[in-house]
Amino acid sequence: MDPASLLLMAGFLHLAFANGIDQLSWFYRMQPLAIMDPDSTGGDCPAECDCPPTFPIAMYCDNRGMKQMPYIPSRMKYIYLQHNLITTVSDEAFKNGTNLVWVMLHENQIAEIGKRAFANLVNLDRLYLSGNNLTEVPSNLPHSLRDLRLNHNKIDKVSPSAFEGLENLTTLLLNDNSIQDIGSTLKGLKSLTLLDVSRNQLKKVPDGLPAMLHQLYLGSNSIDAIPGNFFNHFTNLQYVRFSHNALTDKGIPPNTFNVSGLVELDLSFNKLERIPTVSTSLEHLYLQANQIKEFSLGSFCSVVDVMNFSKLKVLRLEGNEITRRDVPSDSAMCLRFASDIAL
Repeated sequence: MDPASLLLMAGFLHLAFANGIDQLSWFYRMQPLAIMDPDSTGGDCPAECDCPPTFPIAMYCDNRGMKQMPYIPSRMKYIYLQHNLITTVSDEAFKNGTNLVWVMLHENQIAEIGKRAFANLVNLDRLYLSGNNLTEVPSNLPHSLRDLRLNHNKIDKVSPSAFEGLENLTTLLLNDNSIQDIGSTLKGLKSLTLLDVSRNQLKKVPDGLPAMLHQLYLGSNSIDAIPGNFFNHFTNLQYVRFSHNALTDKGIPPNTFNVSGLVELDLSFNKLERIPTVSTSLEHLYLQANQIKEFSLGSFCSVVDVMNFSKLKVLRLEGNEITRRDVPSDSAMCLRFASDIAL
C-alpha cells in the first residue's frame, strides 16, 4: 500500500474509532477488493462466513440469516455472529474455538445456552449476548472475561453463583431485563467499573456493590430509598443515575450525595420535594420532573461567599414547582460556573 493510501486510511481509522466502530470489523470492510483473496472463505472457513486472509484469526458471520452456530476453526480469536437467527448455543458450539477472545452473539434469538458452552474459552475477553431471549445468566462463564453484555434479554432472576470467579470483569450490562432482585451476586466482582441495571424491576439498591465502580446506572426501576452512607463505600464513583424511580425525601438520608468525587448525578423523574445536599465538586445535577417547591441555595453551598462556591455546570429543575423568581439573588455567587440552569 502506497504512503498516500496509508495516510488516508489512518485518517478514516481515527474517525471510525471515535464513532465506536469495531476495529477489526472496520479494517476488514475497508480493504480494497484487489488485495483480498477472491475466495475469502479459506480452506477451513464455513461457507456462510468470511475469513479474510488479511485477518486470519477473525471470522465474520454477521447478518447472514443463520439459524445455527457454524463450525469454528481452532485458529480463530474473534468471531462475529451478531444479527442472525440463532436460537441455541450447545455445549459443543465452541469445541474447536478454545482460543477465542471476542464472541459477538448479540441481536439473535438465543433462548438456550448449554451449561458448559463457554467453559473452555479460557482466553475470552468480551462476550456480547445482548438482544436475545435469555431468561438467566449463562453458567460457567470464563474467569478471563472483562466485558459481559446481557442487556435487552428476558432475565428475571440471577442465581447466587452467576458471576462467581469473574474477578477480572470491568463492564457488566444487565439493563432492559426483568430482574426483581440481584441479591449479593455482584459482591465478588472486584474489578467492576461500569454496572448498568437500569430498566429492570428492582425495588432496592443491590447489596454488596463493588467498591471500584466508576459508573452506576440504576434508572427506571422501583427503588424508593438509598441506604445510609451508601456512597462512602466507593472510592472512584463519578457517574450515578437514579432517574425514573420512586425516591422520596424520606428515602434519602441527609448528606447521602454530599461526597467528593461525584461528577454527574441524575435524580430526575422521582418524587423529591427538596433539593438534596450535594458536594461542591458535583458538575452535573438532573432533578427535572420531581415535586420540588423551593430553590435552596444551601443544598449547593453551606456558606455563600467569595471563597465558597459550587463547581456545578449544569442544573436541570424543569417540571418542578419553582420558577425563575424563586432563585435567590445571591445564587450567582454560589453557582458561578453554572452556565445551564433550566427551570
